[in-house]
Amino acid sequence: MAVRMLKLNDEKTKMMIFTSKHHLKVCGGCSLTVDDDTVSPSHRIRNLGVHMDQHLTMTDHVTAVCAACNYHLYRLSSIRHYLTTEAAKSAVNALVTSRLDYCNSLLHNIPLSQTARLQRVQNNAARLIISIINFSASVAREET
Repeated sequence: MAVRMLKLNDEKTKMMIFTSKHHLKVCGGCSLTVDDDTVSPSHRIRNLGVHMDQHLTMTDHVTAVCAACNYHLYRLSSIRHYLTTEAAKSAVNALVTSRLDYCNSLLHNIPLSQTARLQRVQNNAARLIISIINFSASVAREET
């Protein structure tokens, strides 16, 4: 790294050990030293927009995706009456469906409770397109 004049950014460099909960006790205190910098293991990381924890439960990622999609659905619901059905489809595909589809192969075999959260977002997107949803009321019901 020194020859190529590269240096680690301490604030952005993270390391994670992916293991079962049982094996984490064995190697939980490991750290990595690169040049003069020491990188300690992190419990959660984000790589290419995918939030991961050390046990790969994908709960953090599902939470982040649902939050982003619900935000965009809420914003779209405020202008839905100005949009045609085709324009609403395009906006939902660009802002919501694309987020649901991104890296969805990593979500294979996640618990049904997490899948249900993603399904609710998709259902709300469909309702928004066909104009049968008051999204503000729907989000309020889901948060309670």
